[in-house]
Amino acid sequence: MKAYFKVRDLDLYYGEKQALNKVNMDIYRNKVTAFIGPSGCGKSTFIRCLNRMNDLIEGCRVEGEIMANGEDIYSSKTDVVNLRTRVGMVFQKPNPFPMSIYDNIAYGPRCQGLKDKKKLNEIVERSLKQAALWDEVHDRLHESAMALSGGQQQRLCIARAIAMEPEVILMDEPTSALDPIATSKIEELVDELKKDYTIVIVTHSMQQASRISDYTAFFLLGEVIEYDLTSTVFKNPSDKRTEDYITGRFG
Repeated sequence: MKAYFKVRDLDLYYGEKQALNKVNMDIYRNKVTAFIGPSGCGKSTFIRCLNRMNDLIEGCRVEGEIMANGEDIYSSKTDVVNLRTRVGMVFQKPNPFPMSIYDNIAYGPRCQGLKDKKKLNEIVERSLKQAALWDEVHDRLHESAMALSGGQQQRLCIARAIAMEPEVILMDEPTSALDPIATSKIEELVDELKKDYTIVIVTHSMQQASRISDYTAFFLLGEVIEYDLTSTVFKNPSDKRTEDYITGRFG
């Protein structure tokens, strides 16, 4: 199976404080990889290494190597804007732009210089269809995105990421602010999207990880304790700490 990301001996520091310690992992194409572990264990820090979002934090230093599709993303030659186009991100709280549904999706392509109305229309429709939102909003594309429900806003943010034609979609606790019905819609969507994208998801819900991911990494205190097929991690973990976390003895 082909890896999209190859992570080798990754250390991350915020000033003097080490937040990630010798992370090694292959993240596979067209699979859903979930990161689980207690709060503050390094999951979100690590997912933000994959598109260099941590660059925006003062005093953050990364050592080690991350190859994405064969390219060293921490090389001085890397075009970070291009990287973040290929590796899209969806955040914990839906963050639509204060503009119409249409303009939210068209924003990225327009920033890249696309002015052709017909092409923009196609991108908006395709992205909303892929994000399972088209049927709900196709007749109100020019209304404010802020009028959508929380779950719809999160699917809009996924559509906005898709509009940039990424290869990877990173999701940092994408359902933590949503109700159970909206959560299950996002989970169904993730299952559908992995046909076209590599997906990495940070989740605080072990049930969610076991339902939607192919691979699971268990983080603890900045280290990856265990990383394997999700079925193996949940049914037959090799490390006692994984078992203790999954069975609720701590965390």
